[in-house]
Amino acid sequence: MRLRIEQTVRAIPRGKVSTYGGVARAAGFPGAARQVASTLRRGFGLPWQRVLGAGGHIKLTGDSAMEQRLRLEAEGVRFRGRRVDMKAHEWKDGRATRTKASGK
Repeated sequence: MRLRIEQTVRAIPRGKVSTYGGVARAAGFPGAARQVASTLRRGFGLPWQRVLGAGGHIKLTGDSAMEQRLRLEAEGVRFRGRRVDMKAHEWKDGRATRTKASGK
């Protein structure tokens, strides 16, 4: 399970994000959002900043939350207040969602 979750997290492209539940579904383990969080805590070299809570919320606290936001902004991810603009940046089930702004 851990390896498939890690592969899924690595597949999220720069400038895109997914939720813990979205990663679990894409890895073939619907309902295993907590296992995704556990894998991210133990994983080395994973693009952990690209995984968020439901609705685009950063679930980390303190300095870690600020670091996650700064890393995402450096990748071009836009925020609406405290949430990521999921319509523009969500990656679902192995593919990025289409947006009017990107013309895809």
